[in-house]
Amino acid sequence: MNKSIIRIGIINVSDRASQGIYEDIPGKAIVELLNEYLVSSWEKEYAVVPDEQPMIEETLKAMADEKECCLIITSGGTGPAPRDVTPEATAAVCNKMLPGFGEQMRAASLKYVPTAILSRQTAGIRNRTLIVNLPGRPRAIRQCLEVVFPAIPYCVDLLGGPHLECREQVMQAFRPEKG
Repeated sequence: MNKSIIRIGIINVSDRASQGIYEDIPGKAIVELLNEYLVSSWEKEYAVVPDEQPMIEETLKAMADEKECCLIITSGGTGPAPRDVTPEATAAVCNKMLPGFGEQMRAASLKYVPTAILSRQTAGIRNRTLIVNLPGRPRAIRQCLEVVFPAIPYCVDLLGGPHLECREQVMQAFRPEKG
């Protein structure tokens, strides 16, 4: 992976946004949060795709394998509805799953809405890329990303990716002390 360029993938999974019926507000919310959290200069790989598992899988693979994103964040498709298949697509392309991300996001969301138990957010690793699934509503995106982001830079480190430096007054990444 090219450590000099930090590439982060953002995928909004939405039938209506992919058709231009809805504005892609969730994807823009993720970009805004990353700009708020990160001091490191980064480039985005961006996609809006429909709730179609093969298309989600194809986009995840392309961003991880061809574009060499160290991190991919998805929004949408994590509920119980029949067309919500983002977690299935993520699991299909990952070598390892990280269920703690979903557990932490649901626990945080339960402070705001009782329906958080219906959410199926997850995270996993495809080779050297961390993939994190977020819900599709901007407020929920912020609530979920802020509780798991402290672990993301260290996870990227462990995968051999670039050093993600956070704006400490906004987001404190946790990296264990060496020694």
